Amino acid sequence: MAIEHTRITIRPFKESDMEDVLLWLGDNRVLQNTRMEACNSKEEALDFIKTKCNYPLQQSICLDDHSIGIICVRPYDKEKHKADLGYAIGFNYWGQGIVTKALRILLCKVFQEFPHLHRLEAHTLVENKASQRVLEKVGFHREGLLRKAFCHKGNIEDFYIFSFLSTDEILHAI
Repeated sequence: MAIEHTRITIRPFKESDMEDVLLWLGDNRVLQNTRMEACNSKEEALDFIKTKCNYPLQQSICLDDHSIGIICVRPYDKEKHKADLGYAIGFNYWGQGIVTKALRILLCKVFQEFPHLHRLEAHTLVENKASQRVLEKVGFHREGLLRKAFCHKGNIEDFYIFSFLSTDEILHAI
């Protein structure tokens, strides 16, 4: 059964999200293509919320106001005109268009919240085809393959770089 996309929101994390966060941040399937570390206890999940989830940079992807994932914008230190985009969502929600919807919500407001920002970049491992499709569905442009440029989980990997500019159009067709 398809999830009604009006039930999907992004919002700041709350301490009460602790148990929901533990469900997805404790799942290695969710973390396999991310830079995040696993949370293995309620205490670690609460610490993650308190120390790593600074609004508006990190926001919770929610279904009926339950945290099922994260979407992050990380501005570069020296190049303030661009930022790195990242996301992860609970395994049970993969392939349902939820991240696509969350990205569209984020793109509608990120350049207003960060007026100095002109470019979002997203990086995907070559084998992460699902994430590549999500980015392209909302209007990101695949710019190229960077070979052996990313240390991921102890391995030097190839990855694709995608971009979305403040002047780009958000694609809504699926």
